[in-house]
Amino acid sequence: MATRQSTIDHLLDQLAAAGPVSARKMFGEYCLYLAGKPVGLVCDEQLFLKPTEAARPLLKSADERPPYPGGKPYFHIDPDHWDERDWLVELVRTTALALPEPVAKPPTKRLRSG
Repeated sequence: MATRQSTIDHLLDQLAAAGPVSARKMFGEYCLYLAGKPVGLVCDEQLFLKPTEAARPLLKSADERPPYPGGKPYFHIDPDHWDERDWLVELVRTTALALPEPVAKPPTKRLRSG
């Protein structure tokens, strides 16, 4: 089941205090960003955060599973905890701080026609 826009809107609202949070649709699901850094995925109406040792102590449970078939395990954040705004904000901030900065991609070369 694809993630609904209302689910993304709810998560973005819950995470607004974390800083510049956004979501980008990718392959029918969503990548979640904080300050331009990818911190997780929202797949099939479920929130998955990139696993970091810094965030592990904050988890209500250490449930790890792949967000899609064949994917690497991520921290699965149970929807029952999404409304715990302060905790969710701290968890996402901690995750973002523990992750490396994204590598800037070089500009794409355009092919000339003719």
